[in-house]
Amino acid sequence: MIALSLAEVAAAVDGRLVAADPTVTVTGSVEFDSRKVGSGSLFVAFPGEKVDGHDYAQTALQAGAVAVLGSREVPGVPMVIVDDALTAMGRLARAAVDRLPGLTVIGVTGSSGKTTTKDLIGQLTARLGATVAPPGSFNNELGHPYTALQADPDTRYLVMEKGARGVGHVRYLCELVPPRISVVLNVGTSHIGEFGSQDTIALAKGELVEALPADGLAVLNADDPRVDAMASRTQARVVRYGEAPDADVRAEDVTLDERGHPSYTLVTPEGRAPVRLRLAGRHQVSNTLAAAAVARELGMPLDELAVALGELGLVSTRRMDVFDRPDGVTVIDDSYNANPASMAVAVRALASMGAGRRTVAVLGYMAELGPFEYDGHAEVGQLAAELGVDRLLVVGEPAAPIHEGATAVANWGGESVLLTDQAAAVEVLRGELRPGDVVLVKGSRYRTWEVADALRADADGESVRSARSELASPAVATEGGAE
Repeated sequence: MIALSLAEVAAAVDGRLVAADPTVTVTGSVEFDSRKVGSGSLFVAFPGEKVDGHDYAQTALQAGAVAVLGSREVPGVPMVIVDDALTAMGRLARAAVDRLPGLTVIGVTGSSGKTTTKDLIGQLTARLGATVAPPGSFNNELGHPYTALQADPDTRYLVMEKGARGVGHVRYLCELVPPRISVVLNVGTSHIGEFGSQDTIALAKGELVEALPADGLAVLNADDPRVDAMASRTQARVVRYGEAPDADVRAEDVTLDERGHPSYTLVTPEGRAPVRLRLAGRHQVSNTLAAAAVARELGMPLDELAVALGELGLVSTRRMDVFDRPDGVTVIDDSYNANPASMAVAVRALASMGAGRRTVAVLGYMAELGPFEYDGHAEVGQLAAELGVDRLLVVGEPAAPIHEGATAVANWGGESVLLTDQAAAVEVLRGELRPGDVVLVKGSRYRTWEVADALRADADGESVRSARSELASPAVATEGGAE
C-alpha cells in the first residue's frame, strides 16, 4: 500500500480518529486477518456473530499494526471509527489507487475462465513491469479492495477479477477500482438462478466496459455474440479476440496433442507466430488469446508474446491440473468449481485427452442454477454420453440429473452410476481404475476435490490411501474459496 497518515486514512473513509495520532503513517499492508498483520499495518476489524475482528485489535497492535479501522471503539487502541468497515475499506482502496497515476488497472469478468485468465494476464504483465493480481478468486466487495491496497508506487499493473451475482455488482467494483482495460470473456449460465437469464448476465458483465474512460480499452471475445455486442456499450476503443476470421487477435490452425495441450498460429495486425501451450484444454486457446490481446496493447512484441504464451502455467489450484499417477492413471483435477459451461469444457477436454484410452468422469452438483438446475445438469450428462465417455460417476443425489441425461442417450456404449457421496466415488475408483485410464473430477465446491486428492498417489509410487483416511486429511478440509 502507499504510505498514508491516519489523518489521510480517516479523510478517505469519512471516519473519525479515536486515541490515535493523526500524523502516524500506515506504511505496511491493510489486513483483516490479525495473523497477517506486520509492522506498520492497518488492521480492519469486521464485526461478526461468531468471530468479531474488534476482539483481535490488541493482538493486531502487538503484531505491529499502527491502528485499527473498525465500527466500535476498543479501549486503549488507536482507531479509525466508521459506520461500516467493508464500505470504508472500499473507499480507502479508491483513495489509494487514485494516488497512483502510473498504474494501469485491468479488469476481467466472464461467466467462466476469469480466474485463470486473470492469472495468465498477470503472468504476462509481470514481464512488462511490477504487477499485483489477487490470489485465487478475490473478486468480490472484500477481495477487490484488499487486492487493490497491495499496489504501491512501484506497481505498474493491477489485474482485477470482477465477480457478480446480480446487476450492479460489477459497476460497484469498478467504482472502487476503475479499470483502464476491461476484458470480457463470455456470457454463460453461471449463477443463472440468481440472474434469471443469459441476457441479464450479459447486462451485468457489460458494466465492466461501460466503466471505461474514453481513452480506455475494451477487450471482447469475438466468438461470443453477447460479448461481441458489448462494443456498443462503451466509449473506449475495442479490440476483439477469438477464432472469428475478423478478430484483431486470433488463433488459426488449432490442434491438440495427446496430453490436451493446444498449439495454434497467433495472428495479430503485426504478423503471425506459432504458439504451443503448456496448459491443458481446448478452452485455454480463448483464455490465452484474451491475455495476448492485453499484453500486445501494453507493448509486448509479437515474437516475445508468442514465447511468453508458451511458458504460461497454472497459478490457481484445481483448475485443469493434469497429473499422472505411478500406476499409469491420468487425473484431470478441475474440481475448484463448476457451472454448465465450464463442465462442458472439462468433459470435452477429457474426451480429447482420453482418445484411445478409457475415460472416467466423476461429476458433482452445480450450484446456483435456480429453475435451470435440472436442464443444466441433464445437458452435461447428455454431452458426456454423446462424446463417448466410458464411465460416469455422478456424486450425490442433487446431481442425479447428470446421470439421467447420460442414460437417456440412445446407443451410448458407456455406463453411469449415481453414488451417495465422495467417499463412495473413491471406493469405486480404487476398485476399478487400471493403467491408462483418464479420470476427470469436477463439480461445485461441495467437497468434490476430495476425490481428486484421494487419487493422488505418493511420489514414491505407493497406492492411494483409503478413501475415508484421505477425506479426513487437514489439507482437504482447508480447501475453499469463492468463484
